[in-house]
Amino acid sequence: MNPCCGSNSTSPPGRSAEQAGADNATVVAAEEHDPNERCGHIHADNSDAQPLRALEQTAMAGGLVRTQMRIMQMDCPTEEALIRKKLGAMPEVSELQFNLMQRVLTVVHRPDGLQSVVAALETLGFTPEISGDDTASDRAAAPARKPWWPLAVAAGAALGAEVADWLGVPVGAVAALALVAIAFSGINTYKKGWVAIRNLNLNINALMSIAVTGALALGQWPEAAMVMVLFTIAELIEAKSLDRARNAIEGLMNLTPETATVKQPDGSWADVEAKVVELGAIVRVRPGERIALDGAVSEGRSTVNQAPITGESMPVEKGPGDSVFAGTINESGSFEYSVTAVANKSTLARIIHAVEEAQGAKAPTQRFVDQFAKVYTPIVFLIALGVAVVPPLFFGDGWFDWVYKALVLLVIACPCALVISTPVSIVSGLAAAARKGILVKGGTFLEQGRKLRWLALDKTGTITHGKPVLVAVEMLAADVETEFARTVAASLSGRSDHPVSTAIAGAPEMSGIARLDVGGFEAIPGRGIAGFIAGRRYSLGNHRLVEELGRCSPELEARLEPYESQGKTVVMLADNERVLTLFVVADTVKETSREAISELRMLGVQTVMLTGDNVHTAVAIAQEVAVDRAEGDQLPKDKLRVVESLSNRKAMVGMVGDGINDAPALARADVGFAMGAMGTDTAIETADVALMDDDLRKIPTFIRLSRATHAVLIQNITLALGIKAIFLALTLSGLGTMWMAVFADVGASLLVVANGLRLLRK
Repeated sequence: MNPCCGSNSTSPPGRSAEQAGADNATVVAAEEHDPNERCGHIHADNSDAQPLRALEQTAMAGGLVRTQMRIMQMDCPTEEALIRKKLGAMPEVSELQFNLMQRVLTVVHRPDGLQSVVAALETLGFTPEISGDDTASDRAAAPARKPWWPLAVAAGAALGAEVADWLGVPVGAVAALALVAIAFSGINTYKKGWVAIRNLNLNINALMSIAVTGALALGQWPEAAMVMVLFTIAELIEAKSLDRARNAIEGLMNLTPETATVKQPDGSWADVEAKVVELGAIVRVRPGERIALDGAVSEGRSTVNQAPITGESMPVEKGPGDSVFAGTINESGSFEYSVTAVANKSTLARIIHAVEEAQGAKAPTQRFVDQFAKVYTPIVFLIALGVAVVPPLFFGDGWFDWVYKALVLLVIACPCALVISTPVSIVSGLAAAARKGILVKGGTFLEQGRKLRWLALDKTGTITHGKPVLVAVEMLAADVETEFARTVAASLSGRSDHPVSTAIAGAPEMSGIARLDVGGFEAIPGRGIAGFIAGRRYSLGNHRLVEELGRCSPELEARLEPYESQGKTVVMLADNERVLTLFVVADTVKETSREAISELRMLGVQTVMLTGDNVHTAVAIAQEVAVDRAEGDQLPKDKLRVVESLSNRKAMVGMVGDGINDAPALARADVGFAMGAMGTDTAIETADVALMDDDLRKIPTFIRLSRATHAVLIQNITLALGIKAIFLALTLSGLGTMWMAVFADVGASLLVVANGLRLLRK
C-alpha cells in the first residue's frame, strides 16, 4: 500500500531497452472524466497537453500484447495501489508498469484480455478510452475547465459557518452552512475515500474522509467545513505546481511546427501536416522558421540554431549534405532538405520519449522514500487509534479531546510532501539536463553523477575532433617551388580516400590548386600512395615508405623526431632521388576539451585518456589537455580492463565514448556517456547519459546538476519530515488543530514542489 499523492512510480529500473522502446504501444486517452480531478481531489487544467496517439497494440513474445493507456485521473500512488491490487489479481494480466508523472499505465495482457482490463479500471472510477474514434485525442487534448463557482460557494459557506458559530447562532444554522460547504467541495473526496476504504487503502482521501466525518460527529461543524475547503483549495494550488513539473519537458514537444512546406509532384509547394510527411520528401525552410523534420540539406546554405536540442549557444553552418534536425531554428538563409526521419522518429521525438522513460525509472532515493511511506502511514494510523482509545479507556480522560487529537493525527498521517518530494526533484533535474542537450536515461544516473571520481575518455572524437587535418608544410628541397610540391601532393592525395590523404587534399592551402594528371596510380597498403606526373614518379607516404625507398637519412630523422614525439603523422613527398616536402597531419584537440578537463579537476574528478593510438600520441595529447593519466595502444578489452581497475578502487567511474566501439568499457562504467548522440539511434538508446553534441563541457555541467539535485532531495526530505514532526508534537501537546494540520500537510507539499522546480533554473 502506497498511500499518498504525487509519486512518479512506474516500470522497474531494470527494464530492458526492448521494453522501453515500445514506441508503437497503445496510448488510450481518458475521455469521460473530470480533467481537474487529481489524486481524488482537483487536477489543474491540462488544456495545453499534447494530443494523445490513436489506439495501437504491440505484440510480444508468448502471444501477449502490450497496451499503454494514458489515464488522466492516475497520477499518484493512491491510484497505482488501487490499480495494482485490482489488475494484479486478474489471470489475463501478466505485467503492470506505471509512469505516474506522465499518467501512463502499461499493461501486458492476453490478446482477449483488454476489455476485462478496461472493465476493471472502470469499477475503480477510471474511464480509459478504447475507441478508435479519431476525435478522442482532440477531446483529451482540450478538456473543459471545471467551473470555479462551486468552490467559491463552499468557501463562502465555510466562512459563514465560522462567523455564525462565533456569533452564537443556533447550531442548526451552523450545521447547515457546514454541510453546504462540504457538499460543494468534498463530495469527490468522499467518493474517492470510499473506493480507497473499500479496497483497504489508507490514502489521503480515506484519511480526510474519516477526519472530516469524525469532526462532524463531534459537533465541530465550522472546523470540519473549513478543513475540507482549505484542503480542496490547497490541493488545487499543489496540482498546478505539479503540472509544471510534469510538463517540464513539454516545451520540447512544442518545438516542432505542425506544418512543413513540401514540394509536390508537379513542382509546386504546399503546406502539409508534418506528421504525414513521408521519407524522402523535399521540404523548404525560410529564414526564421523552425525545422519540422529531420533531414539532409539538398540545396542552399544557412546557419541553424541547434540550442533546443544540443544546448550549444552558437549557430551552426549548414550546406548541402549536412544534417538538420526537427525543432531547430533556421536563422539567415533559405534551403531545401530531404526528409530522413518521419515525425515520430525524429531525433527530438526520441529525446522526448527517452526523457519520459527516464521519468519512470525510480532513483535510489525515491525507492527508499516509497518504501518508507508504506510503513509510515500505517504506523501513524495506529498511533492515532491509540491516542483516541487508550487515554479514555485506561486513564479516564475525556473522549472528546483525545478523539479530536486522533483526527488531527489522521490528517498529518498522509506523507504527501515526503513522497512527492523525490519525483518532482528528479523530473525537474532530468528536464533541466535535456534543455542543455544532456539526455539522462534515468534518475539513478542523475543521482550517481555527483559521486564520480574518475572519468575515462576515448581520444578520437571525444577529446579531439576525430579527423586529421593538415597542420604544417615544410620544404626540404631548396630548388623545388612550394607551389609545385603542393600541386603534386594535392594531385596524388586527391586520388585516395584514406583519411590522411583526404586531410591533405582538403586542406585550405590546397584549395584552388589545379590537379595534374596522375598515371600508374598505386595505393601501397600501410605506407602511402605513388604515381607518375609529367613522366616522373612521385611517392607520398609515411616514414616506413621512405625507408623502403632508401630516401631516409640522419638529417631527415632529426627533422621528423619533433613531430613524431608530439604524436603527429608526417607524410613525405619524394621523387626518385630525395624527399622534397614534409606534410604534417594531426588530429587536433577541441578547445572545449581543455576547458572540460580543467572544470572536472576543479570538481574533484580525475581523468584518464584511453586511445588506440601509440604511446607517443597519447602522451602528447594528454599533455596538451592536461589529463591526469594517458594509456596508449588500447584495444576494447584493454579499455575495459582500465575501467575495471579504477572501479576496484571503490571509486565511481564514468566512461566517455562513441557508444559503439567503446561498448565494453561503457557498459562496465558506473555511468556511460555517449558523445555526439544527436541523430544517432544507438547512442540515445544505449547510453546512460547522451551528450547531444560533441561538447565535453557538458559532463561538468551534468555533475554539477547531479549535485544540485541531490542537495534538493535532501532538503525536501528534511522539510517534509521536519514539518510532520513539529505538528505531531503540537497535536500531542494539545496545541494542534485540524485546519493547522491541513496547512502543515499541503503547505509542506507546496514547499517541496517549489524547491524541486528550482532545478529547472539551474
